[in-house]
Amino acid sequence: MKKTILAAAATLLAFAGTTSADARPTRDESWNPFVHQSSVAKDTRAERPRAKRQRVAKRERGQRVRYAQRHREARRAASRETRRHYASTSESSNSGSYRGGAGPRPRAWCGWWMRTQRGGGAHLNLAWNWSKWGRPSGPQVGAVVVWRHHVGEIVGRAANGQWLVRSGNDGGAVRTRARSVAGAVFRVG
Repeated sequence: MKKTILAAAATLLAFAGTTSADARPTRDESWNPFVHQSSVAKDTRAERPRAKRQRVAKRERGQRVRYAQRHREARRAASRETRRHYASTSESSNSGSYRGGAGPRPRAWCGWWMRTQRGGGAHLNLAWNWSKWGRPSGPQVGAVVVWRHHVGEIVGRAANGQWLVRSGNDGGAVRTRARSVAGAVFRVG
């Protein structure tokens, strides 16, 4: 009797555990006639499953990192090429310095250009440091004229009374032009 009851219970459990595949709900609720869904599937960022959003974000981060690495490598290569160019030019001496010891040209190079004309250490690459060079003087031909962010040398007088000043990094080149020297400092070597 116990065996019969056990066999019947096992059979019932076996049938209860199996269901039809059609009866199972799917993740997609399109089978439900009461839920209206558009015929065009929407794939917006908010509707993506979380795992997919994370994979996409990881891929995008990787692309940004790879772009930054390529950009850094390109800048380093350009810098190496520039150094190689300056090292191979006739302006370089055997000691590896450029322009008679003035070193490589910095981004703001008016002070550096004055060093090629008058000599001096690397501290004179900064324009205002020329205000401590030599001894004080007034405006005269041959004097170094120093403004807060620029330095040049006086080479003459213009017809309008202004001084002709030759300086480096004046509009991106070495230029001579009439300038007002009001408020400037003058030094002679």
